[in-house]
Amino acid sequence: MNKKVAIIITPNWRDYGEKYLPDFVPSLRVQDYAEEMKFFITDNESSDKSVTMIKKIIPEASIIRNENNDGYAKGVNDSIHLALKEDFDYYIVLNIDTVLDKSCVSELVKAAESEKKAGLIQARVMLYQDKERINSLGNTTHFLGFGYSVGYRESYELRVMSYEPQDIHYPSGVAVLFTSEFIKQVGIFDEEYWMYNEDQEIGWRAWLAGYRCVLAPKAIIYHKYEFAKSIKQYYWMDRNRIITILICYHYATLLLILPAFVIMEIGLILFALKSGWIKEKFKVWTYFLKPQTWSYLKKARKRNQSLRVVKDKDIVKLITGRIWYQEIDDWKLRVINPVFDLYWRIVRKLIIW
Repeated sequence: MNKKVAIIITPNWRDYGEKYLPDFVPSLRVQDYAEEMKFFITDNESSDKSVTMIKKIIPEASIIRNENNDGYAKGVNDSIHLALKEDFDYYIVLNIDTVLDKSCVSELVKAAESEKKAGLIQARVMLYQDKERINSLGNTTHFLGFGYSVGYRESYELRVMSYEPQDIHYPSGVAVLFTSEFIKQVGIFDEEYWMYNEDQEIGWRAWLAGYRCVLAPKAIIYHKYEFAKSIKQYYWMDRNRIITILICYHYATLLLILPAFVIMEIGLILFALKSGWIKEKFKVWTYFLKPQTWSYLKKARKRNQSLRVVKDKDIVKLITGRIWYQEIDDWKLRVINPVFDLYWRIVRKLIIW
């Protein structure tokens, strides 16, 4: 194989490293990948104490120190930028709160070598607390921008699927390989996202640029996933999914989904009122009223659309009309899902651009 691999460990912040590295690092050191691997980690809101802790647990890693917490996306990018100076063949981003199967890295590289035009390759992410159940078999997107994991909490053995690599709309940032060619032509995470949905945007950008996003089922990683922790970040998830559709869809597609978007926003305001998140929802809309936001959106949209070699009509085949919130079973979703799904089926047939 003879391919150099940079392992990009997602940023340490506060007690993350102390909490997760003791389980993560041993699983990294026993990987059966025979070629060169080098480790990189960013310490956000860095202190001498946290850097000393990281050096003690994983002394072989190159550490980037950020005085402030610059967010997940920039923290990962900082490590990738440092690794790029050494010209690796592959850059594998791994969540700090995971434990790897011993062949995870080698299977990711095998998939990258075998799959034509694959720019992003995701490992099969299983739940650490219940290792027979799925965390993510790749991620998919609802046409209004909501992203979610495929197969969440299903038994992998009971799910009928091939062990061969397969296309997905976007990879989970828990465990994803970037090829060097992809990074040079398409780029890395959009730092405006700060946290959440940055993997959705880079996956969508990959398809626009003619690259594939692929799941490698034989590459396995176990994730200490906490839904309660992610759902608290309502502002970032809601803001960022709107950013994604604004910069990734063709203008004509945005016009077609506008009626559904307005209806959904009304529903989300009611949901936010009921759930106590109305301040966060108003904060989302305040963000989109700022002139600097529209300046950013203009630049980001130009970046993405200038890469476009694939039409929306082909990409939307990977986008769904059903909303599925992982641990939220709401009767209103069960009512609205068939309506939105029918709407999307009709709209999808109209998309010829």
